[in-house]
Amino acid sequence: MPRSLKYEIPGEDWRRTTVEAAVEGMAELFSPQLERPFEMVLEIGFGRGEFLLDLAAKEPCTAFLGVEVSFKRTLKMARKLARAGFDNVRLFEARGQVVVKDLIRKDSLREIWINFSDPWPKDRHAGRRLIQPDFVRDAALCLVSGGTLHVATDDVPYAEQIDPVLASEPLLENAFAPERWLCEVPGRMHTGYEVEWREAGRPLHFFAYRRRVALEEG
Repeated sequence: MPRSLKYEIPGEDWRRTTVEAAVEGMAELFSPQLERPFEMVLEIGFGRGEFLLDLAAKEPCTAFLGVEVSFKRTLKMARKLARAGFDNVRLFEARGQVVVKDLIRKDSLREIWINFSDPWPKDRHAGRRLIQPDFVRDAALCLVSGGTLHVATDDVPYAEQIDPVLASEPLLENAFAPERWLCEVPGRMHTGYEVEWREAGRPLHFFAYRRRVALEEG
């Protein structure tokens, strides 16, 4: 039998709503826990949360935003955060496209992480894939100069789609050039899913694109 979902949060509940973010601003959601000035990092689709928890543990003075469309995963992550005692993470049950386009200020994020988002492998579902030109443009505008958009996938056709979309965005430059992507990034944490995929021999693709420092937006 599946285990029942536990709704109680064993400590501080760091879930926030998109309304709160729109009214107060993302940075204000970290007051008074973090002392200004602080950097902000976004992960879209945090899944089981290992990667976001690892980032937050390593940089307690950095503000981390975690976005996930699943209520269940967001709730479970809120419980993990409460048990860990972290106060530098805020969670949102929302679509990443909406958060990036409507709720994040321009030039405000040091990094954006998108780890193994759904590749929607059927051709008729291709429009549902997260990495699309409009989204990448919005994400690039949210990055500070020199800030980095990280994207990872284990799906070969999706990687072949991601590559030209990222390469075509004039605000970004490939941090791994001349390689299109890397199959391994030294020092990067391996999530539970990653470990399983590596053991199964599935190819991994890691992209990193930096916001150009000297380019002026039109």
